[in-house]
Amino acid sequence: MLLFLFYVFLFLAVTAGLVLGIPAIRRFLVTGPLLKVFRKMLPQISQTEQEALDAGTVWWEGDLFSGKPDWKKMLAYPKPQLTAEEQAFLDGPVEELCAMLDEWKITHELKDLPPDVWQFIKDQGFFGLIIPKQYGGFGFSALAHSEVVMKIGSRSGSAAVTVMVPNSLGPAELLLHYGTDKQKEYYLPRLAKGLEVPCFALTSPHAGSDAGSMPDFAIVCRGEFDGKSDVLGMRVTWEKRYITLGPVATILGLAFKLYDPDHLLGGEEDLGITLALIPTNTSGVHIGRRHYPLNGAFQNGPNWGKEVFIPMDWIIGGPEGVGQGWRMLMNCLAAGRSISLPATSVGAAKLAARTSGAYSRVRTQFKVPIGYFEGIEEALARIGGNTYMMDAARVMTAGAVDLGEKPSVISAIVKYHLTERGRQAINDAMDIHGGKGICIGPRNYLGRTYQQIPVSITVEGANILTRNMIIFGQGAIRCHPYLLKEVNAAHDSNSDRALLAFDEALVGHVKFTFRNIGNSLVYALAGKYIKTNAPDNCAPETADYYRQLARFSASFACIADIALMRLGGSLKRRERLSARLGDILSMLYLCSATLKRFEDDYRPSADLPLLHWSMQDALYRLQQALDEFLDNFPAPAAIVWFLRRLIFPLGKYCKPPTDALTHEVAKLMMEPGAVRNRLTLGIYLPTKDREPLADLEQALQCVIECGAIETKLRQAIKSHKVTEYGDQQIAQALLHDIITAEEADLLNKLIELRDRVVKVDDFSPDLGV
Repeated sequence: MLLFLFYVFLFLAVTAGLVLGIPAIRRFLVTGPLLKVFRKMLPQISQTEQEALDAGTVWWEGDLFSGKPDWKKMLAYPKPQLTAEEQAFLDGPVEELCAMLDEWKITHELKDLPPDVWQFIKDQGFFGLIIPKQYGGFGFSALAHSEVVMKIGSRSGSAAVTVMVPNSLGPAELLLHYGTDKQKEYYLPRLAKGLEVPCFALTSPHAGSDAGSMPDFAIVCRGEFDGKSDVLGMRVTWEKRYITLGPVATILGLAFKLYDPDHLLGGEEDLGITLALIPTNTSGVHIGRRHYPLNGAFQNGPNWGKEVFIPMDWIIGGPEGVGQGWRMLMNCLAAGRSISLPATSVGAAKLAARTSGAYSRVRTQFKVPIGYFEGIEEALARIGGNTYMMDAARVMTAGAVDLGEKPSVISAIVKYHLTERGRQAINDAMDIHGGKGICIGPRNYLGRTYQQIPVSITVEGANILTRNMIIFGQGAIRCHPYLLKEVNAAHDSNSDRALLAFDEALVGHVKFTFRNIGNSLVYALAGKYIKTNAPDNCAPETADYYRQLARFSASFACIADIALMRLGGSLKRRERLSARLGDILSMLYLCSATLKRFEDDYRPSADLPLLHWSMQDALYRLQQALDEFLDNFPAPAAIVWFLRRLIFPLGKYCKPPTDALTHEVAKLMMEPGAVRNRLTLGIYLPTKDREPLADLEQALQCVIECGAIETKLRQAIKSHKVTEYGDQQIAQALLHDIITAEEADLLNKLIELRDRVVKVDDFSPDLGV
């Protein structure tokens, strides 16, 4: 079987070499005819789709798409680190803000942040994290932005959303990149100081994620403005919804299609999507009503206007910004997709990890901690493994942004997978907490996060859309080393230039494809013996993971090429196939980030169970995605058979984490110490007495201290040396010198703390106080 595959591959390679080796023959027999076919196969690409493809940069995902990732290059990327000023802000104003927040009061009573919290956020510059110091902001890194949002999010989702939106896709970021000097000098200092509250209005009721169908429009015209007549401007008509901070915004960023039927600007009639900044007190702007998103008390609502006249200099970038709106948005999506939403999801996962581990050790059933039951262990390990990998991807992606990258494909990967894994972590935490999790009240530290998780799943590109259409759909063209060159050549109207460019790209593409076919087979058969597939300086415990990823990267590049050749433009419509290819690319990225985290953390051996669990789980998922793709690939049986033998010549040998490994991870989750602290680093941990999380932390510590004491007491009860019931057991054990006075005090303290931890809020019959 293997010999047959070798001869097939050799024959194809020799034939291709003879035909492709002579340029003139190649262009006449191969390239020219293929270019004609390729042009017919290409799907129609709208202007908004083209601008999305052109936006951002290609970073590590390009290596993963190449089939031959350069691990040394990845490990050489500098470890993202906070500056002293950024750390001081986290330890100071962020810590102080978190202490002020009471999510129950915010969501249940006020349905808004308290006035003193709003003022603190403005006064302390939380709206100016990304605004440079020259304009009065902090000029913080993407990592610092992520850390701030994550910490606040672990305390209050409502406050996290309020802080993250002005620092994500919105007026500040758009002005920084595209505003005129006058716009920057006026608005940025006011935004940094909280004198302006910004929002950005993109989503229309009848367009949703399809921005190309946006019905909001403006007509270029002349009108009266600010006491002056015959001012060149536009009349804007719009209806938007789901606009965060909209109800309280003082400055509205607005996206609309601009038309110039009278050619007042001297160009075409349809000028394209344009962005403008409109003060919300402008006559005709209707704003202030609120949506109520799943018990989240953050400000969110609709706004609208009809034929509202605004001058041309309100366009972001001035007249030069006309028609550039979608390009601006696509280039600025990195913050929302790759920083803010992943940060809130990681904050939720870390909260789930910290609380579930402690609760599993403190809460007892059948006289043992519930965390000792294998069903709970399974959920705990899933929380721990997911959190470890999520945080690795969060930090690595923030580091890429700080290096100047705008990784559009990676931003879609982390937005989708980190929000989904965050949802899984909170669901598992709710299962572990049982009745305590489902009864809402001041002592429930999970309930509001559980209710608000779907918000992050839905915004900044709904997850279903992101997985099925964006990750691979955009990644295939952006990250492939030759496909974009071929597409650009096919669109070139100069036939001679198009043929030469297409010919050059095609030759490279063919070599690329054959190399990946060969590598896929060789790596699958003998990858673990090929030393170059793992960096020389990696930890010995991780070398095999690098080799497996190199093997799967080659397999992915191979089947992606074959899928594109087989299906062409129709692959865009086969969303489930595209989604599975996107899953493979995503797992490659998440695994890369996880391995880099381990190296950046200086290889803590105590973290190895978390590393192994997350890597084995992701590699198994990757293998399953490959298998499902082949099961559903619409090709002749012979092609599918060939691909299966190529990718899985020895069968599918990636296995999910074992029960023994799951037990190790769960055990780490329930033990105070360095591993648990590293896993949940950066979240808010209150110390104030009677705080639910503070009670839980104290109870966990007390359980550990009382372990041997409780054992002595149980043995005394079993041997009938202690015959009393309830609280009297401790007193009788003390009386008979079975335990000391200090030990009795510790046991009584544990009883009190356990009672506080398992306590569930109850209310009067009308659900009042």
